[in-house]
Amino acid sequence: MDLDPARAIADLRELAARTGGPDGARRVCWTPEWEVAREFLRERLASLGGAAEVSVDAAGNLWAVVPGSTEDTVVLGSHVDSVPAGGWLDGALGVMAALEVLRGVAAAGSPPPRTVALVDWVDEEGARFGRSLLGSSAFAGSLDVEAVRGLRDADGVALDDALREHGVELEQMPSAGDRRLESLCAYLELHIEQGPVLEEEGQPCAAVAGCVGVERHRVTFSGRAAHAGTTPMDRRADAGVAAARVILGLPEIAERHGGVCTAGRLDMEPGIATAVPGRAGLLVDQRHLDSEELAAMLAEAAALWDSAGASENCSVRAERIWSIEPVPFHPGLVALAASACADAGGRAEPLPSGALHDAAELARVVPAAMVFSSSVGGVSHSPAEDTPEADLERALEAYGALASRVIEEGVPS
Repeated sequence: MDLDPARAIADLRELAARTGGPDGARRVCWTPEWEVAREFLRERLASLGGAAEVSVDAAGNLWAVVPGSTEDTVVLGSHVDSVPAGGWLDGALGVMAALEVLRGVAAAGSPPPRTVALVDWVDEEGARFGRSLLGSSAFAGSLDVEAVRGLRDADGVALDDALREHGVELEQMPSAGDRRLESLCAYLELHIEQGPVLEEEGQPCAAVAGCVGVERHRVTFSGRAAHAGTTPMDRRADAGVAAARVILGLPEIAERHGGVCTAGRLDMEPGIATAVPGRAGLLVDQRHLDSEELAAMLAEAAALWDSAGASENCSVRAERIWSIEPVPFHPGLVALAASACADAGGRAEPLPSGALHDAAELARVVPAAMVFSSSVGGVSHSPAEDTPEADLERALEAYGALASRVIEEGVPS
């Protein structure tokens, strides 16, 4: 296939010009700006001259399929939706890379050995309603409709109402994979690392070993609101101090187990300088590539917040918001990806992904692999997100080589 990394990068810059600006990307899913991004992708697919069959499945995922000599299908893709004020590469890089491979397949003039499909997964970020990997989980069969039915955005709009505005019925989303799933033979995704490892090593790209598992909990401490000036220290039930003890203890848990722990949000009530907090809420996120280590981290965190509550005379309620097991990728495809990255001048050894990607859902049902490009400063979900153009070119070359080999030869045993 004749692939042109510079053309893919030009597409990315044009998408950024249409859906971004000084404050970053504006492609939050289920919004008009996201529809602009989708329309841009449709324009680019139309330039293939009818070689690709374009459709949208029951979950809202957009597909473009070039039929091959067999129905065995190699799927390439990622997502065009973004977080608010996000970066120009997160997700979009993988979609434009898939588009470039599709161009090469179409330009070959004869059916490829295997059917090739581009997919733009809907609502990977979960930025508006809080449920990440929405479209890919629906396709893979892991979406619990009842668990997401009650989700609302910051303005009180219900998820099912927002879906309906865009032609998607929540109850029908789990049927997204009914027609396609059996024919899939591989899923390949290109993404920025969103971390600092490759840049620090001076490497443009690397294969990905798998996605870490996640445990995400909401922890609420209930104490007693009281006057900040008249309540003695030994008679307080300070929910804020209990939460602070957890915030300080989580990094120690992460260090002991080689994972990561984050207290990403703290809310306190009544939230004024003159009152002891009677309530404090934390959002706790824990991640590890090893399932046993992740379970141990969660057990220690639970002991930590129970102890913190007891020490401050507060009751504690912990609610699991979301969890996903660690997802290793297909060893044979990871080896091919690592070889392609090394040939392109990148890292020979695979990296684990600390962020979740649609590939984590697809790996449940089909052999999957990913390629990472470097990230400047490890920054992502920010207008400052960037990758040197030379590194993008190397990553696109590696991804193209990986895709070409799998399309030609299939998945190694």
